[in-house]
This record gives sequence, structure tokens and C-alpha cells, in this order.
Amino acid sequence: MKLFKNQWSNIIIAVIILVMIIPSTRRPIQIFVNKLLAFGPSVTSEEERESLADYNWVLEKNNKDRLEFEDLQNKVVIVNFWATWCPPCIAEMPSFELLYRDYKDKVEFLFVSSEDHETVRGFLNRKKYSIPAYRPLSKAPDPLNGRTLPTTYVIDKNGAIVIKKIGAADWNSESLRKTIDKLLLE
Repeated sequence: MKLFKNQWSNIIIAVIILVMIIPSTRRPIQIFVNKLLAFGPSVTSEEERESLADYNWVLEKNNKDRLEFEDLQNKVVIVNFWATWCPPCIAEMPSFELLYRDYKDKVEFLFVSSEDHETVRGFLNRKKYSIPAYRPLSKAPDPLNGRTLPTTYVIDKNGAIVIKKIGAADWNSESLRKTIDKLLLE
């Protein structure tokens, strides 16, 4: 019995890992665990920041309008690669929605999914999210890539990647808001 008491933390960690790898029939549990484990993203030190190779990227908004990424030069931009079937993506969406509501007139938000517009629009409508969804029409500029979902980039006005976060995060954190406010003043 004493051995079992000492192993409680190992058992809990094992259960969490199992829940994370079980197929989508356990999706609500996966989303809950992702929310529980999500922290605010970290800012990359200035010496380690990568910059965009170029702004040559074409996206299509959910309403079929085209967006030329080059039109966003000299602006603070948040790019999030996500999918409607991705539990970590779904887990971070409520915090993104709150951030978007407060910064939509100051920061350019690009929620990029390779899924068809109807699927994405249906998901956003069911969840009552107002975030702008896009589908890529061309390859994203280096070093942006959406191979791992979710991946999010916060890009400053000069094209430097201030934050690169792979995995779910709390995008409505006070530290991130301070970072964005600072970027807007530069």
C-alpha cells in the first residue's frame, strides 16, 4: 500500500499522457488537458530572433477576399496555423478570441487553416468566434511554416519574429499584452 501512495504522481502523469494520445473520441478531455497545461508564450531574445525572408504570401479570407501579406508590412502581425480537428488548437482559441476582441483594430490577426472555408466557417460560427480565418493560396515565407499545429508567430513592424510558439498557449496573458503594447509603440 505504501508503494502505491508514493506512485500517485507517476500514475497521474501516465493517465494524462494516455488521454493525450487516445484518438479523438476523447477530444473534450484532450482539450481540457491542453487548456490546463497552456501558459503564456515566451518572447524570443533579440539576438535569437529570425526575420521574415520576404512578404510574398497570398491568403484567401473565409469570405473569399484575397489578402496580400505584403500589405501587412510595417504592422504588428499575429499568424496562427491551426485546424478545426486539432485539440491544442481548439484549447487556445478562447484566449485568442479575447485577445482579438481587444486588439483587432491595432494588430493584424491571421488564423490560417488549410481546411475548406465551409468547415472553418462552421466551426467558428458554432463557437461564436469572430477571429478572421484564412486559407493559404501560396507557400508561407521563410521562416514561417505551419507543419506543426498549432504554431503561432508574433511579428513586429520590422518583420522580426518576436514570439514563435509551437503548441497551445494562453494568448490572453498579461505578459503577452504588455509585449504587444510595446511592439505597437515601436
